[in-house]
Amino acid sequence: MRPLSKSRLLAFRQCPKRLWLEVHRPELREDSETTRARFTVGHQVGDIARRLYDPTGRGLLIDAQSEGFDAAFSRTQGLLQSEQPIFEAGFCAKGVLAFADVMQPVKQRGKIGWRMVEVKSSTSVKDYHRDDAAVQSFVARSSGVPLTGIALAHIDSDWVYPGDDDYSGLLRESDLTDEVFGRVEEVRSWIAEAQEIVAKKREPSVATGKQCGDPYECGFLAHCQSQGPRAEQPIHWLPGRLSNRLQAHIEAHGLTELRDVPDELLNDKQQRVKAATLSGKPYFDQQAAVAALAAHKLPAYFLDFETIQFAVPIWKGTRPYQQIPFQFSLHRLSRKGKLEQQAFLDLSGKDPSKAFAESLITVCGECGPIFVYNAGFETARIRELADRFPRLAGSLLALNERVVDLLPVARDCYYHPSQQGSWSIKAVLPALCPELRYGDLDGVQNGGMAMEAYLEALAPQTSIERKAEIERQLLAYCALDTFAMVRLWAKFSGSDLKD
Repeated sequence: MRPLSKSRLLAFRQCPKRLWLEVHRPELREDSETTRARFTVGHQVGDIARRLYDPTGRGLLIDAQSEGFDAAFSRTQGLLQSEQPIFEAGFCAKGVLAFADVMQPVKQRGKIGWRMVEVKSSTSVKDYHRDDAAVQSFVARSSGVPLTGIALAHIDSDWVYPGDDDYSGLLRESDLTDEVFGRVEEVRSWIAEAQEIVAKKREPSVATGKQCGDPYECGFLAHCQSQGPRAEQPIHWLPGRLSNRLQAHIEAHGLTELRDVPDELLNDKQQRVKAATLSGKPYFDQQAAVAALAAHKLPAYFLDFETIQFAVPIWKGTRPYQQIPFQFSLHRLSRKGKLEQQAFLDLSGKDPSKAFAESLITVCGECGPIFVYNAGFETARIRELADRFPRLAGSLLALNERVVDLLPVARDCYYHPSQQGSWSIKAVLPALCPELRYGDLDGVQNGGMAMEAYLEALAPQTSIERKAEIERQLLAYCALDTFAMVRLWAKFSGSDLKD
């Protein structure tokens, strides 16, 4: 019997084919940027957890990567006789190996027992966390550990960082002892079924589906997709939620191509997407677009934010995963058609929030529509800034009253086949203004890259020259976002703004 790690057993829970590939074809795995970022955040939260669960610094960390698995398991057994917290304690039993984030000694009737804590970077307890804890508990108890309880610690998203490196309160615990202690037979069945899958000489035949991204993105998705015919015009290009009738029809007939979907099962917007896709001709109701924008007169402002979020806050007064704006670009179009651009970008490493808010109020003036693309994002950030800085609240909330969202206009009035079901500005812009391309930018080309660049600029080891280069890239990227909105507004409103 091949020993399986806890992560592989959970991979089996997601998809049997994923487990088989993890064991037999690991070289096919391609982790996305999102997956790699999740790993990084997990390590950060784990580091904080060790400080919180071992404030006196008496705990011991087991490093299986450097010590080797057998040595880690042996050392764990020895440390279980002590009364010190143990981090990454290793256990192997019943064909499964696992490492516990935190093991806390507990005295019971003069004997040492142990309380296990699994640390997660999410803000709530998920079903797959419960499975995770069930496996951890099973392996530890099967190894002979006198386990008194098990809890899951996750981030409290309402907690506000008080500063001074004080992270007490960042984690909130949920006790899962009774639940996971009662799932022994369930875990046994997972192990037996997983071993059957691993023993197969050929990978299981499993069609791609919801499980490919639930609960995690699967790194083998590209491999699985390559095994079957790829749809030329896939059904997932349809926007919005598919009706239950449509879902059932697709499953019953094994449909993959958009052309095979009956029109009567589609809503109006989905029918427009299907018609444009099959004909290759864009849909543009310019008359409706002009009418939607007619009430908003010049001068007009075009605004876009860039934000950063930290699972473990670094600035006083901020919460875990709070979107902190560090940059904006604003284009102003005067009544005479003169276009000017202003920007804010703070790479000092200090909390940029107050300076951002003050600069935003100044550059937006006191009248005129403020166009954004997907208003919910910018208006939410402005409300958060108003909550944090009461003195600026009136002026900030007045900006929200002027916000006009271009996204609904695009969704209702325009669709090009090249959008492939998306109305993101990066999908619409190349269709309406093909000469403007984010791919032509040097370095930063999307929001994810902007966050990565910002973090690199803040890192102490980043050179002055590299920081200056990042600043240029961020300014150029954000400026294109707002210039793109100017161009879209001109197309939608029928303006004679020169290209």
